[in-house]
Amino acid sequence: MSTPQSETLEPQARERPGRRPDLRRFAPVLAVAGAIALTSLALLSTGVSLAEAYRLLLFGAFSTPIRLSDMLMLAAPLLLCASGLTLTFAAGLYNLGVEGQVTLGAVAAMLPLRLLPELPPPLLWALCFAAGAAGGAMWALLVAALRQYARVSEIFAGLGLNFLATGVALFLVLGPWRRSGSASMSGTELLPRELWLPTVGTLRLAPIAPILAVALLAVVWLALTRTRWGLELRAVGLSAASAGRLGVSPARRAAEALAGCGALAGVAGAIQVLAVFHQLIPNVSSGIGLLGLLAVLLVRARPAWVLPVSVAFACFTVGSLQLPLALNVDSSIAGVLQGALVLSALVARGVSTRR
Repeated sequence: MSTPQSETLEPQARERPGRRPDLRRFAPVLAVAGAIALTSLALLSTGVSLAEAYRLLLFGAFSTPIRLSDMLMLAAPLLLCASGLTLTFAAGLYNLGVEGQVTLGAVAAMLPLRLLPELPPPLLWALCFAAGAAGGAMWALLVAALRQYARVSEIFAGLGLNFLATGVALFLVLGPWRRSGSASMSGTELLPRELWLPTVGTLRLAPIAPILAVALLAVVWLALTRTRWGLELRAVGLSAASAGRLGVSPARRAAEALAGCGALAGVAGAIQVLAVFHQLIPNVSSGIGLLGLLAVLLVRARPAWVLPVSVAFACFTVGSLQLPLALNVDSSIAGVLQGALVLSALVARGVSTRR
């Protein structure tokens, strides 16, 4: 038998679940508004036209075929890193070592190019991608080993291995793989032209790179949403202890997620060597891994949103390169917009969840 007090409380209890989705529905709008506000304040401090600055940031990458091809060639490795990071985020891991995994993937991709240059280019490219994936996965498994057996957080292990990976690349560039004549910080000798990934006409666009990135994103989406393995991975991310009681090995799933992320980052490193720089340089990752972290934080590790956000981040980066010439504004404003989007999204989600 219900009391008058319970009758007044029950409608309120029924209303609360209906309010929360409404607040969360506005979270993306609030995030975009907050990001625009923060970026606009930064732009106003320089005294430039906001309309012109945003036009270049948002649409500058589509102004010429060359800029469009540059955007796609940036989006491809970025998409690969973000796809891999959805695996580690699903497992509850913060893989900050993705930069080092890109670098080791690039180093490993150079091995077939130096050891077997006489092979047909298509076979050599396949070996480079396989070696890059193996190198990135191996570097990520070091993070898993330090986490499992030495109780080192994957955050600190990854950051430490990032510095070590950069040191390995620098040693090779200045040492065994140095240019003939004298070593140079600019990188190794350029690859022979026939070993570059095929491009469209005179553009820098190598179609293999974005096609491969989208295909591997589809594999990640299927693995996370349509397989038992993906369900177990997400269960470990929600509660490793509970997943363990149900017969799932949290340590094994964590290692598999890190290895998968490392393999995809390694493929991104191979693309950097074969299609972007055409050589090994010390900073071959170029911050793409950290940009992938921002993209995955923004989409909350949902694979379906990784593609549009990665493309948008690539557009911001390429569009911002025109700001110094057109408006005398440093191109780093793209980083302000990307970081503001992530920060605003996190704040909006926190407020809506608290409500």
